[in-house]
Amino acid sequence: MLEGIIRESIGKKGTKALRRDGYLVANLYGKGLENIHAAFKMNEYIRAVRKKDTLAFQVSVGGKEMNVVVQAYETHPLTSALLHVDLMVAQPGVVTHYHIPVVPQGEALGLKNKGLVNISKPRLRVKAAIENVPSSINIDVSPMDVGDSRLVRDLAKIENITFTDSDRVAVISIIKAN
Repeated sequence: MLEGIIRESIGKKGTKALRRDGYLVANLYGKGLENIHAAFKMNEYIRAVRKKDTLAFQVSVGGKEMNVVVQAYETHPLTSALLHVDLMVAQPGVVTHYHIPVVPQGEALGLKNKGLVNISKPRLRVKAAIENVPSSINIDVSPMDVGDSRLVRDLAKIENITFTDSDRVAVISIIKAN
């Protein structure tokens, strides 16, 4: 479980001091909950996010344990270092929006015809309760040739989940390599 501290100062001076000490600034929020301004050790946060096998992961801040989902993050424009992260508390039974990663399955037929697999939507936005959200959306690309694409409307329906992206948005396609 990822351990964090509550930030006393939310101003620029306090934030810079925390970053200098190796902390990542975070905001935790949820429906009907009061916002929590927190900070996590940068390396511990990265390790926890990389080793998670579901969308949500456990954190402990100020003695409270919660399941959270990464909603947004901010990086430095030049160094790409993490600066800030927004974590939404995953409350059981509460229907809200989540971003689920898209994972291609199989080897596309178009790869033999000098094509490339292009994932145009690496994350799909869905509306569901956390207990119904899958860890990823798998798309079989093996029958796809150069010029083929899968739209949101072509994806298999998942029970208790609503795709909120437009149904005509391309998720994955096979493009011609130059």
